[in-house]
Amino acid sequence: MLQIDPNEYNSQNLFRILQGGIAPRPIAFASTVDNKGNHNLAPFSFYNIFGINPTTLIFSPSRRGRDNTTKHTLDNLKEVPEVVINAVTFDMVQQMSLASTEYEKGVDEFIKSGFTPLESKNIKPRRVAESPIQFECRVREIIETSGKPGSGNLVICEIVYIHVDEKIFDENGEIDPDKLDLVGRMGGDYYVRTSGNAKFIVPKPLTTLGIGVDALPDHIRLSNYLTGNDLGQLGNLEKLPSESEIKLFRANTDVKSFSADTQKLHEYAHNLIAANKVTEALIILMTRV
Repeated sequence: MLQIDPNEYNSQNLFRILQGGIAPRPIAFASTVDNKGNHNLAPFSFYNIFGINPTTLIFSPSRRGRDNTTKHTLDNLKEVPEVVINAVTFDMVQQMSLASTEYEKGVDEFIKSGFTPLESKNIKPRRVAESPIQFECRVREIIETSGKPGSGNLVICEIVYIHVDEKIFDENGEIDPDKLDLVGRMGGDYYVRTSGNAKFIVPKPLTTLGIGVDALPDHIRLSNYLTGNDLGQLGNLEKLPSESEIKLFRANTDVKSFSADTQKLHEYAHNLIAANKVTEALIILMTRV
């Protein structure tokens, strides 16, 4: 395994490793304005939500590694501490990428990228009409981490108004990831989207107490054929199957066809888990004699 001391490693290579290894990242498509009324639009993937009371979004327009200069977004925020953070969808991604071009100061990326500007309700920067979710924010604080090339500038924002397109909700009033179709940033030129096969569900272990991987019998826990994800799902079950459940299965199934061959048994259970039949998979695994 490659061993890296970040204080001694080439900064460009370190940046590539961090971008590729900490991913996917949401994208803050930030709209700002300077004190002369010049509007700016730029994407930043060092971004996330950090609380709701108060609502706290943080993104970081880092200093440029090549010459230690700052982005127009950061300069604008120091003059007018307000920003609209627009969500980025798959339908917008190419125009968003164009807006990341380092145009000269005063060039309006709304015009360059072809996005439609909308007046905000409570702040000066404009919203991106094509974005289905727009967060109007006021900047509470900017933390400059070092002032060195490539260093971060944490822009701590509080949401003061939200605009959401009703079309992205499902019948239960929840945001439908397929309808929203956000994109996330990865390393290099890679992106990921939140629709289709790129997304999957992992039930949160919040309302139930899983038995844990340590509660599984050794032949399951130490399996050469079950994956870590398989074990995680088995360990998230509330209890081991009872003897009566196992006996009932044995009485209604050709147990020998499952339990005689460990590889066959575990691979069959793996396929059941993939089909979201986790309890059935554990019962089958427990038929081993």
